[in-house]
Amino acid sequence: MSISIYAQDLDDEYITSEEHQELKINGLFLILGAIELDYQYLLNEESAIGIDVLYTYDDENLDVNYYISPYYRQYFGKKYASGFFVEAFGMLNSVDDYTYGSYYDEPTDSYYSSSGYEENIVDFALGIGTGVKLLTKRGFIVEIDAGIGRNLFKNDRDFTIIGKGGINLGYRF
Repeated sequence: MSISIYAQDLDDEYITSEEHQELKINGLFLILGAIELDYQYLLNEESAIGIDVLYTYDDENLDVNYYISPYYRQYFGKKYASGFFVEAFGMLNSVDDYTYGSYYDEPTDSYYSSSGYEENIVDFALGIGTGVKLLTKRGFIVEIDAGIGRNLFKNDRDFTIIGKGGINLGYRF
């Protein structure tokens, strides 16, 4: 009579997933007057690349017209490409800007002011972000994220610092 016992070390195995794509919509921006869609491709269990695309349909609440933002994410969770993450992103963005100016005229001893409005000012930003992704067994996603970056070219404007973030709902397939 013989007895055999086999053990398996789970720490040495990699968790894999057949679903490598995600599609999400930002619920927060829907309330604010914009639509933001996010596509993400999972490279492995701890990293992904993706792209956010935002377009505003309500000019009253947001000065941003649109942005296109590719990113790279590094995940630190126990599940496949989920949990806490950090990201680096680029962002091509378009905004509307109000300009204000004033000057002093010595000969007349008077102050003058001017204001203006300029539409569709395009710039490119680099930034970092962080967030958390929760994933169900059936592939439903809830994600909360925030990021901050700096526009690189039009530094004389009010919008040199840009932000992105939201509450995203989606599906992994």
